[in-house]
Amino acid sequence: MTDITLEKIKAAQQQIAGRIIRTPTLELRQTGLEELLPKGSTATMKLELFQKAGSFKARGNLLSVEALTPDQRAAGVTAASGGNHALALAWAAKTAGTSAKIAIPKTADPIRIEGCHALGAELVLCDSILEVFPKMHEIAKDEGRAIIHPFEGYNMSLGAATCAAELFAGAPNLDVVILPVGGGGLISGMSAALKLLNPKIEIFGVEPFGADSMYQSFQSGSPQSLDKVDTIADSLGSPTALPYSYALTRANVTDIVRVSDDDLRQTMRLMNGTLKLMVEPACAASLTGALGPLKPHCEGKNIGLLACGANISRARFMKLLA
Repeated sequence: MTDITLEKIKAAQQQIAGRIIRTPTLELRQTGLEELLPKGSTATMKLELFQKAGSFKARGNLLSVEALTPDQRAAGVTAASGGNHALALAWAAKTAGTSAKIAIPKTADPIRIEGCHALGAELVLCDSILEVFPKMHEIAKDEGRAIIHPFEGYNMSLGAATCAAELFAGAPNLDVVILPVGGGGLISGMSAALKLLNPKIEIFGVEPFGADSMYQSFQSGSPQSLDKVDTIADSLGSPTALPYSYALTRANVTDIVRVSDDDLRQTMRLMNGTLKLMVEPACAASLTGALGPLKPHCEGKNIGLLACGANISRARFMKLLA
């Protein structure tokens, strides 16, 4: 396993500085929200929904593309994605002057598909999220493109680690950090960084019941795959956990909890009403964990949360909450 160290995180921050956004952290003291938090707690949310390409994934994608050889850049890149990774890779590929061909479900929010096209990426539309990974490998084999995996790999985790370093700089007194979990790229890198910065911080992951590959992996002690994915949180809909991101997550995360789609919808409404943010379901997962299964554990503690991305059209937002 390639180690993530504080020195490597600092070097990565310097490498991407000026091209990604140092997103703000926000105290959650808004009327209608503060009183719902665990008793005696404080909460700070890092707003990665304001990042380039609309999510935290811009960080790892930029590092990944810049790690390619000149020959690899000439051949282009490929990936599998529910949408946010596709947007971030399309942006990073354009920034680095290479081409991207990405497998994505045809059910992805049109705003994501249109955004990828606007950034110059070529998309291959698949029937479901289960089909995008085999298609990614097929494209790589047929066209010689380098795979930029949506979550499995050192640079993706290192990119997430830079996000954690910013969160810690803005809120160094955190006791608990709660993070969304899709495939594990985000939580693997952020948890590794946070434990380096303060080994006493507890880190929890939040998954939807209908896409709980990391939860099942924690239960079994090894990376697990799902036969189906069924959740409104398409950005958290990875059908599998994989060795590198699982190992980092297992080493640094206390536990994984699960939430329902209805709980995510309720938090989306809450964030819209109190923070005036129109977020996708994945973006509501951290706060859902704090207000739900982790609420008793978080009483009297300083809590860190992440708004991971918000690539959602108004039409889809309204449909999910109808």
